[in-house]
Amino acid sequence: MHAQASHKKLNYKIHSDDRMKRKKSDSTGFGVVAYLPLNKIRNIGIMAHIDAGKTTTTERILYYTGKSYRMGEVDEGQAIMDWMEQEQERGITITSAATTCYWKGTQINIIDTPGHVDFTMEVERCLRVLDGVIAIFCAVGGVEPQSENVWRQADTYKVPRIAFINKMDRTGADFFRVVDMIKTRLNTVPLVIQLPYGKEGDYKGIIDIIQDKLIIYDDTTLGAKFHEEPIPENYKGRVSEYREKLIETLSDFNEVILEKYLNNKPIKQDEIKKAIRKATINLEIVPILCGAAFKNKGVQPLIDTVVDYLPSPLDTKGIRGLNGENNEELRQADPKASFLALAFKIMTDSYIGRLTFLRIYSGTIEVGTEVLNALSGKKEKVLRILRMHANKREDIKSAKAGDIIAVTGFRHTITGDTLCDLDYPLVLESMEVPDSVMSVAIESKTFAEQERLIQSLKKIAMEDPSFRIKTDRETDQTIISGMGELHLEIILDRLFREFKVDANASKPQVAYKETITKVVKGEGKFIKQSGGKGQYGHVWLTVEPRERGSGFKFINKIISGSIPKEYIPAIELGIKEAMEQGVLAGYSLIDLQVTLFDGSYHMVDSSELAFKIAALLALKECVKKASPMLLEPIMDIEVYTKDFVGDVIGDITSRRGRILNMANKTTGQIIIQAKVPLAKMFGYTTDLRSITQGRANFNMKFSHYDFVLPGTAEVALREL
Repeated sequence: MHAQASHKKLNYKIHSDDRMKRKKSDSTGFGVVAYLPLNKIRNIGIMAHIDAGKTTTTERILYYTGKSYRMGEVDEGQAIMDWMEQEQERGITITSAATTCYWKGTQINIIDTPGHVDFTMEVERCLRVLDGVIAIFCAVGGVEPQSENVWRQADTYKVPRIAFINKMDRTGADFFRVVDMIKTRLNTVPLVIQLPYGKEGDYKGIIDIIQDKLIIYDDTTLGAKFHEEPIPENYKGRVSEYREKLIETLSDFNEVILEKYLNNKPIKQDEIKKAIRKATINLEIVPILCGAAFKNKGVQPLIDTVVDYLPSPLDTKGIRGLNGENNEELRQADPKASFLALAFKIMTDSYIGRLTFLRIYSGTIEVGTEVLNALSGKKEKVLRILRMHANKREDIKSAKAGDIIAVTGFRHTITGDTLCDLDYPLVLESMEVPDSVMSVAIESKTFAEQERLIQSLKKIAMEDPSFRIKTDRETDQTIISGMGELHLEIILDRLFREFKVDANASKPQVAYKETITKVVKGEGKFIKQSGGKGQYGHVWLTVEPRERGSGFKFINKIISGSIPKEYIPAIELGIKEAMEQGVLAGYSLIDLQVTLFDGSYHMVDSSELAFKIAALLALKECVKKASPMLLEPIMDIEVYTKDFVGDVIGDITSRRGRILNMANKTTGQIIIQAKVPLAKMFGYTTDLRSITQGRANFNMKFSHYDFVLPGTAEVALREL
């Protein structure tokens, strides 16, 4: 039986020597970081549904790796990674926070992501730059809606994952049910490498299937002390069963394991680990672990698994971009190659100003380096390079391929921009930003505050790509749009408290859209004579509806030369500008196809501006004749309740909701799935609590846009 040393002693013994090798200081005060080889770096994210324990798990990882010397608790508003006032007050993660820690000679760069659907863009942009992910699931809730969303996002970016089933100490915890949900709901191959020892209040530790040992944690040492024991007799049958399943699963993806398995030869632990690592990186399996982060159980083996099974930058297949000749080029992780990085996050620091977060894919940069923004073509100078720890920072002199860092000095870079060597431009694929679904009108209380309001909004928009600002042309109001009530609530709270802006905000408004329902043809003419050179533009358009969600499509059918080709881009631009404001209530037009099929021009008077205005006039005229209709955002909701089911269903129906499904959970809860117009969901949290005496909760996410019924549309238009 082996007993671990106390945490303090363990921390010194394992980490202090590494720190001395890793970092020293010189007369400049900069940290001089001795680079670790790329195979000793892990860039990972922690993602899950809200309240599954992401931040709590991260806090334990930082504690056991020696990065922090206390465990910050989310419920007490003391979590290191939840540094914003709004996060501490609400006990939720709002913005992704980055940090770096070290474990057994490996550098682990961690990004803790939000779990609330309103902040899904934060998860999206982090997954874009990560090599691996810890997906955390609640042992009671299982695979919840936002878990599915972030899993699909990780599928999009092909990010390898390990799964940590947390909260095994909770009443109703069911490890095997969650494993089954991971398999069926997420369409993946779970590989159970740990089993829980005990359950709910009797949960004491984990059984390591690969090493065939039981790990028991000492509650008096915050989980720093643990000891190993032989597996109890009453667990041996289940351990044998799951070890057999583990080998069978691996044999489907590994020839060495398959051959030994078929020939009944012994398989070494190293061979199993090597096979798991390869299959995990190839997205063939998802290793499954368990624990109770809040009770300090199972976290150290989780960190071991990050090191053992998640990829280093060298294990990725490189990254592709378009070079100066517009040809695709593959760039491998190599500190000696040309510099290439993606700006995935912008943050405004109250002390040092604008921070640009970079994932470096190749090359090395130093303080004072000039780099090229491949999208804007502008040069940027690196003034400072910072290693981030939530909202704290450490100056370093340089950074290399595989690093996730922040820099200061960039003035023209936004989220999604590519930074590269001045002589070797390469453009990486940018990130898609979801459409906003909710809006608020905001205005300063005094004229003197107006400029400050606009500048503050621009700073927030620079940080958050899913936040939009526009000015209503008719009312001259400033309209801000976001992903939901909570998103806008946080933004307004930041405006008032962080930016000290004195402003009034209206109640949240639905971000309606407009579209057309029939095919029409129309003409647009812009002719202006004024003594000298005039203006002449003339176009004929066909406008027709498209399927919901298919977007805008422009087709040029000018083949006779009736409009010179140099004016075609201006015509398309005029159409897009006209689509920004519909004819019913000024909402943007979506899902239509516009075909340019005829027109005329003047040898002297025609110009790009004239054709742009002509196209704008033509589209407006066509839309008026094409039976325009209002579209509203429809939301997917899931309500979790044990009682008052009939009342909940009746309330959903009264909100123009459509019940899709009802299912029973093993915990006795009933899940009600429905689609409800967003316009009817304002204040639903309070109403649901009233109906169910505070016993129910719900999740909501955007589904699609759909037609507003005629009678409802008339009411909505009167209210606008």
